[in-house]
Amino acid sequence: MPLTLTAKDPARLAADALVVATATTDDGVVLVSADALPAALRNHILRAAVTLGITGAADEVRKVPTAGEIAAPVLVLTGLGAKTDRYSAETLRRAAGAATRELAGAESVALALPADDVELLAAVVEGALLGAYSYTRYRDAKAAAKSAPPTALEIVTPLVREGAAKAAVARAEAIAAAVHATRDLINAAPNDLFPEAFADLAKAAAKGTSVKVTVLDEKALAAGGYGGILAVGQGSARGPRLVKLSYAPSRPSAKVALVGKGITFDSGGISIKPAAGMEAMKSDMSGAAAVLHTVIAAARLELPVAVTGWLCIAENMPSGSAQRPSDVITIRGGKTVEVLNTDAEGRLVLADGLVAAVEEKPDVVLDIATLTGAQMVALGNRVSAVMGTDDVRAEVIDAAGVAGEQFWPMPLPEDLRPGLNSKFADLANISDRWGGMLTAGLFLKEFVGSTPWAHLDIAGPAYNEKAAHGYTSVGGTGVGVRTMLAVIEARAAKVAAKK
Repeated sequence: MPLTLTAKDPARLAADALVVATATTDDGVVLVSADALPAALRNHILRAAVTLGITGAADEVRKVPTAGEIAAPVLVLTGLGAKTDRYSAETLRRAAGAATRELAGAESVALALPADDVELLAAVVEGALLGAYSYTRYRDAKAAAKSAPPTALEIVTPLVREGAAKAAVARAEAIAAAVHATRDLINAAPNDLFPEAFADLAKAAAKGTSVKVTVLDEKALAAGGYGGILAVGQGSARGPRLVKLSYAPSRPSAKVALVGKGITFDSGGISIKPAAGMEAMKSDMSGAAAVLHTVIAAARLELPVAVTGWLCIAENMPSGSAQRPSDVITIRGGKTVEVLNTDAEGRLVLADGLVAAVEEKPDVVLDIATLTGAQMVALGNRVSAVMGTDDVRAEVIDAAGVAGEQFWPMPLPEDLRPGLNSKFADLANISDRWGGMLTAGLFLKEFVGSTPWAHLDIAGPAYNEKAAHGYTSVGGTGVGVRTMLAVIEARAAKVAAKK
C-alpha cells in the first residue's frame, strides 16, 4: 500500500482517520504527541474519557467523531500503557498496529504517534503495516471489502527529509511484506496448499529477485537419501517436496542456513490426533513459510549475507501407505530412526533438512518449526522457545529483542538424551512425556554436528486461534520472520564492524 511521511500539521491532514496515542497515569488518561489537536477537542476527550472507556491501556483502541474540529472525520486513540518519557519501539509497534487493525474499511489513515527519531519512526511504520492485514481469499467480494485494511498510510514525523528515515521505511515495508506473505501461506486451506503447490508458490515468490529455487520431488528425494521427508509424506496421495532457496550476493560477509518445517497438514498419521482442534494443523508449515519469506526479504534488502533456505514439505496423512509406529527410516547421511509415534513427524523432515544444510558448511544454521505441544505447555501461545549452541541461542534472543518478538531460552539437558535411545535403531523419534520440547531439541541436535545452531519452536505463537491483539491478526502470525532477519542483519553488521 502507499505509505508516505509528512511533517504537515496532523489536524489538517485529509485522511479518513487520524491516529494519536493515549497513556495512563495515576491521575487518569493523557494524550501523547497530540499538541497539534485543537485545545477544545483535547479537553472534550479528556473530560469524557471515563464515559468513552478511554484508559490509555496497551492494545486499547477507541474512535471519536471529530465534528469538523480537524480535517479527519474520525480521531482514533490507541493506548501505549503507562506514561513514560520514551516509549519502547515494541510499544509503539503494537499501538500503531492495533490502530490500523481496527480501521478496516478506511481508505486512508494518518498516524501522529511519537516518531521523533529513526528507531521510533521505524517501529510506527512497521507496526502500522503489520496491523493493516486481512486474509480474504475465501470470502465473497462484499465481505472482503468490509474487512479490507486501509489502502494508504501517512506517518507524521519531523524526519521527512532524512535519508536514514527513508531507509527505515523501506526496511519496514520489506519486513511487513514478508510477514504478510507468510501469513497468507499459513491461512491458506490445506486442500489448496499441499506440498507441490507450496513448492510452486515458493518459485513464484522468488521471481523478480536474485533468489534461486531448486525443488526436489519424490524421485529426487529418494535418490538423495532424504528418508525422513519421504517417510512422513508417504501416507498422502500428494507427494512431499524439498525446496532449496539460495540468495548469494557477491562477496558475502557471512553464510546463514535456515531450515523450516513445512507440514501442510498434520493429521498425526496413524498416530492420529484428536478431532478437536485439528483444523489448526494447516498451520504446521509455519516454519517453512517463515524461512521462505525471510530469504526473499534478505534478497530484497540486498543484505551482504549469503542465505540458504530449506523448506521441508510433506503432508502427514493416515492411509494404507503411511509410515507405521516401529518403522525404521534412514535420514540423509545414514543415521537411522525408529518411528515410535508418527505424530512426531516434524523432527524427521527437519533432520533431513539440517543434514543438507550442514553439508554446505554455513557459519550458522537456524531451524524453525511448530514442533511440540510441550512448547505451549511451557511458554503459552505468545512466547516461542529457542534451544541450541549457547552463543547462537543468545544471538537469537538478542535479535528477537530488537525485532519485537518474544523468544525464551531453553536448555538441552544431556540427562534427557538417553530417552531417545532405540532398541533397534540409532535413535527413537520420541522419548517419554516429560520435557518433550527439550527432547525434540536434543533429537535435532544429533543432525547438526559441530555447526553453530539454534532451534526455534514456534508451536503456539505461529497461529493465533484467539482474539487479535496489537499488530497480530487471527490466524497465521508470521512469527520468526523478523527475528531471523534480525539475526542475518546482526551477522552482517558484526562483520562490517571488524573491517
